[in-house]
Amino acid sequence: MSALPAPLVPPAEPPPENLTRAELLRLQHEKLRTLVRLARAQNPFYQRKWAGLDFREDIEEPQALLQQLPFTTKAELVADQQAAPPYGTNLTFALERYIRCHQTSGSTGATLRWPDTRESWAAMLDAWAQIFRAAGVTARDRLFFAFSFGPFIGFWSAFESAERLGCFCFPGGAMNSEARLRALLDNHCTVLLCTPTYALHLGQEARAAGLDLSASRIRLIITAGEPGGSVPAVRARLSHAWNGARVFDHHGMTETGPVTYECPARPGVLHVMENAFVAEVVDPATGQPGVREGELVLTTLDRLGSPAIRYRTGDRVRLAPVGVCECGRHLLALEGGIIGRADDMVIVRGVNVYPAAVDNLIRGFKDVAEYRVHLLQTGALPELMVEIEPAPEVRHPETLAQRLRCAFHTALGLRVPVRLAPPGSLPRFEMKSRRWVKFGAAPEAPAHFPDSFPPLTR
Repeated sequence: MSALPAPLVPPAEPPPENLTRAELLRLQHEKLRTLVRLARAQNPFYQRKWAGLDFREDIEEPQALLQQLPFTTKAELVADQQAAPPYGTNLTFALERYIRCHQTSGSTGATLRWPDTRESWAAMLDAWAQIFRAAGVTARDRLFFAFSFGPFIGFWSAFESAERLGCFCFPGGAMNSEARLRALLDNHCTVLLCTPTYALHLGQEARAAGLDLSASRIRLIITAGEPGGSVPAVRARLSHAWNGARVFDHHGMTETGPVTYECPARPGVLHVMENAFVAEVVDPATGQPGVREGELVLTTLDRLGSPAIRYRTGDRVRLAPVGVCECGRHLLALEGGIIGRADDMVIVRGVNVYPAAVDNLIRGFKDVAEYRVHLLQTGALPELMVEIEPAPEVRHPETLAQRLRCAFHTALGLRVPVRLAPPGSLPRFEMKSRRWVKFGAAPEAPAHFPDSFPPLTR
């Protein structure tokens, strides 16, 4: 008797990162038309927003289709949720379809709640699968999540995606830093996921607790939540603190889910997952497209239940030249990752100063354990003052402060006062750091500061 023929198995779809530019554009067009039609037909938020707007859905170029539509802002969504609590009207389906809800951290304003359907949550797990593939994470890895697991979306989707991949996953919520370090070492974890600030803090805590990180098996640190993961000085500090571990950046937000991952061939460059997003870069002041550096605007193609359509993220990015990347991907690339917030830049005596540039400069000094920047409005123009906390082993802290003052003057052409703070006195952050503090006038120097404000002159 002849053997039964083998069952026909449909060919597996290529991973999104392997799609050509033409294939990506076709996929974006199909998903975008579905999204726009669905939002137009049954999402009350966009029905009101687009009322009376005459636009064509048959335009094949995704960005051209979108540019017929107005931007969506966080302020609009906050106002909508305040008017129709608790979730607002950006709900495409009946409430019973939604299985998850997370909320923004509140670091850039009012808190937003964001519910997800089973389908949109699954799409975010797929996005994290792309991130893990790019980072080289496999089922053999053991992942430690140094994350509070509160209502902030953080690494929730990463945790579930890693479980689906077959990884060992240790949730490090409700633990202090020393307990997390001991659990990480005891469980032979190979991958650490947290903010870059907290990974640096864990390195400091390990030294203070007498824990030898050279015995750690951590080979990879996946960072998110802050621009630091793509800042060269921060990456170098992290790798040094963790015995040469590779640093791999990623970015996302509650309103969009995971958006980018670091290029495997070019550290500090982020690829946008364009199978799930249409990305635009616009002039922050005018909203006009076509600029190389500006504000990132995103449209979520797979989050149909609560979409963000032409959402102004407030993130400042710089586009890499279009073409096939060194890693072989055709995806949009952002040089330097998320450079900062569109509204973060301050002009100090005619010099444009970005927090990421300040972070890169200060993190170049390995003897600075922590810092805080004071933005002082002493007159018509803002001024800067920096507090630094020297590492415990530093014997001449005032020399360190003077070296940092010189570095600011060389890099920015500004004389920036640098004050010393005692070890352990500046705040540490598990989630997004808040190192920039605004004052209407120069604060009085606390008793522990050995120096007063130097003259704020060139």
